[in-house]
Amino acid sequence: MSSATEPSHTAVAQFSDRVAEAVERKRTQLVVGLDPRVDLLPMELRGEAVSGRPAAAAAVERFCKGIVDAVSPYVAAVKPQVAFFEALGSDGWQALESVTRYASEAGLLVIADAKRGDIGSTARAYAAAFLEPRGSEPPLADALTVNPYLGTDSMDPFLSACRNHGSGLFCLVRTSNAGGRDIQEATLSDGTPLWRHVAGLVDEWGADFVGEHGMSSVGAVVGATVPRLMGDARKAMPQAIILLPGVGAQGASPADVARAFTSGPASALVNSSRSVIYAYRETEADWREAAAAEAARLADEIWAASGW
Repeated sequence: MSSATEPSHTAVAQFSDRVAEAVERKRTQLVVGLDPRVDLLPMELRGEAVSGRPAAAAAVERFCKGIVDAVSPYVAAVKPQVAFFEALGSDGWQALESVTRYASEAGLLVIADAKRGDIGSTARAYAAAFLEPRGSEPPLADALTVNPYLGTDSMDPFLSACRNHGSGLFCLVRTSNAGGRDIQEATLSDGTPLWRHVAGLVDEWGADFVGEHGMSSVGAVVGATVPRLMGDARKAMPQAIILLPGVGAQGASPADVARAFTSGPASALVNSSRSVIYAYRETEADWREAAAAEAARLADEIWAASGW
């Protein structure tokens, strides 16, 4: 029997199982990216943002919370792009903390898009910042995007967070930008593309974190803009949840990602950012209504394309 002075530890479900539960309950694999550019905010908020960083951060916070309210029925998670908050200094970071807490309270998973990657104590600090409890507060995010190209030792602190706190990771494997091919498709001496070698490492790292639904909490980022690689990526990482950016403003469609879902309805998540959160720019509707309508449309299309 534990003594009264011992801390209590509540078991946290593996991230992959939390994803599966959300996808199955809400019948959606859509993730909406929160990329709050001050110059693209609705006019009612943009006017407030010109008075300096504190006002801009407050406007960004209001905008992101409004988007969360609008899209929450149609998404499994939101993915705040940390850089847009960091650009606003300490006020922006406080806004990020407030937005992630708000999204979590709305029942959404939070994927911090920070693409962190380093070695030694720096990697441990990044893992602590995003994936470890903050005193009595929960972690900032449920999962984090990470850059694995520094090798296994750079991943160890993040994998420890998966083990100790039920966190999730999305490792950059083949990114959605056009320049991704410059390095990620370079071939090794045996003819293997570099991204394919990294995919094999992701599969190895994730083997210890497979949840009850058969998927690993160590996932991968594979751009929806490279559909020709999707089948090979899934074969290389059969138990990884694949996060698929690039649908919408970057030109990819839900049909481009269908092969990512062959391991199950929750084996991939499709991210769309600008086409949802700035949908009001293409219509006369209120910005929240426009975001909700676009999220609902995409969620239905992605579910149909996934084949489940």
